[in-house]
Amino acid sequence: MEEPKPQPIGLLLTISIIAISFAAIFVKWSDAPATIISMYRMFLAALLLLPIIFVKREQLYRLKGRDFIILTFSGVFLALHFALWFGSLKLTTVASSTIILALQPIIALAGGYLIYKERTDFFTVATISISFVGIVIIGIGDLGLSRAHLIGDLLSFLSVIAIVAYLLIGQSTVKKISHWIYSFCVFLIAGIALMIYNIITAVPLGGYDAGEWRIFILLAVFPTIAHVIYNLLLNYVNTSTISMSILGEPVGATILAVLLLGETVTLMQISGGFLVLLGVYLFLRR
Repeated sequence: MEEPKPQPIGLLLTISIIAISFAAIFVKWSDAPATIISMYRMFLAALLLLPIIFVKREQLYRLKGRDFIILTFSGVFLALHFALWFGSLKLTTVASSTIILALQPIIALAGGYLIYKERTDFFTVATISISFVGIVIIGIGDLGLSRAHLIGDLLSFLSVIAIVAYLLIGQSTVKKISHWIYSFCVFLIAGIALMIYNIITAVPLGGYDAGEWRIFILLAVFPTIAHVIYNLLLNYVNTSTISMSILGEPVGATILAVLLLGETVTLMQISGGFLVLLGVYLFLRR
């Protein structure tokens, strides 16, 4: 297997952070159920990749049974992440839901240690602990708002576990197959998993107006760009690094929510968000 060519990792991560920051805004604009938004996002994203997959179809044909099993697990975890996170956005604010995603590095480090025996040090644990304190402050603040906000925070936390599982699976798999093939397969499988769930739970698959379909398409194009970039970068960096870069999303998403949705940011969210970003800054500087 040829050595992968060097990529402008910093530039790609910046583009991905900007693109993924719009995801929460699009979900907030939609009145469709969370699992429907997630399902059509995945199906449309897979559809957009079809021309590239056609060119690389020989690599797709070389996939074996074990590869499809791994891709299925990855796709199901991705579906679970979107269903939980989009559900979170229906209940709590963009600021709280996205900042809770900052717990991702903690889960990623634990998973990386357990699965890949990746080592860490006290400084890394300390910086992530600072971010964790910030998340706790945000949760306490939302507890004072309503029970729904707290449930939304919990769903966001569960979505973090799901996305880290997805990334950990991809960390080894994407080194064996093209990241385009990997992205297409997991997007398609995630869409199928969500469709099965919607059918079983009697969630209507159709009847959504043109405005909803515009949102589905926007979700398929902009935030999905970030996930394709992440899958590409897993050739060069580990899951923990990807997780730390995703922490730029709460900042971008919160600013967009204030400008486009008219959401307000509480003192608790500002204080907790500051600690989260401080931990991120110290980690990245190290």
